[in-house]
Amino acid sequence: MARLTTSANTTTVGSVWYNSTINRLQFSYAGAAWSAGGALSTARYKLAGAGTQNAGLAFGGVAPAAVSCTEEYNGSSWSSGGALITTRYGLAGAGTQNAGLAFGGSIPTSPFYSTCTEEYNGASWSSGGALITARYYLAGAGTQDEAFAFGGYASPASVSCTEEYNGSSWSAGGALITGRHYLAGAGTQNAGLAFGGLDDYFAVLGCTEEYNGTSWSTGGTLINVREQSAGAGTQTAGLAFGGMGNAFIKLSCTEEYNGSSWSAGGAMITARYSLAGAGTQNAGLAFGGESNYGLVSCTEEYNQGAVICTCTL
Repeated sequence: MARLTTSANTTTVGSVWYNSTINRLQFSYAGAAWSAGGALSTARYKLAGAGTQNAGLAFGGVAPAAVSCTEEYNGSSWSSGGALITTRYGLAGAGTQNAGLAFGGSIPTSPFYSTCTEEYNGASWSSGGALITARYYLAGAGTQDEAFAFGGYASPASVSCTEEYNGSSWSAGGALITGRHYLAGAGTQNAGLAFGGLDDYFAVLGCTEEYNGTSWSTGGTLINVREQSAGAGTQTAGLAFGGMGNAFIKLSCTEEYNGSSWSAGGAMITARYSLAGAGTQNAGLAFGGESNYGLVSCTEEYNQGAVICTCTL
């Protein structure tokens, strides 16, 4: 049971005190919030990401032309990594900083929709097996040896197909229930998560689907419909953040998934879309994107349970 005091205590969860300045009771509780991290060297959007909060990977994107540059995050700052072989944007990523995977996307020359896959070893990219279906604005997750790619756009429509990577080649998996592009995802090849996106009628979606390694099933609906958002975490502890909602509103809201439903998390410092993400629900990483003021280089770190909020009763 919390003990009432007259001294504010914002470092201990469950503290209750009387604030004589405003004549109100106040209390502290465990929360979740974003904090500023080190800025990307190259401001860009429509990029991809992988890794963890302390070992992140950013690659590709538009700045304002398509770029091939890769950057590595150490928990406080970004440094240059090896450039992608194929310059592109609207691609997807998976894996870790030392074993990353880049696939799909749009390239500056015809036929625009790419099938190329590249593998990162912590210093440079090498060619991997090509996707079966060329596409961009797709989503992906997993590891370098067990990744999966789903959704995306391949003219003249969104696609629903899923592909699974075994470290050398892609094979067909179960199709999404709802074909869409500009979606986000998280999880593993056998326990994946897909959420949000845009359909071919330009409707911004809130639907979530869960993948079991063979087929997709319906999950809990997002609180806020969104496209061009980012994701992190797992199927039972997922994180959705940023993106664009209805009426082209850039979002700062964050949502946390528990395996069946979404709940509100702490808001981002900078509202943005077409950003990239990495990490876990308890230690997320957001970087790049476009805000109301143009391309951004800012990075934000999400931490749950370590932030104490003070609220007036």
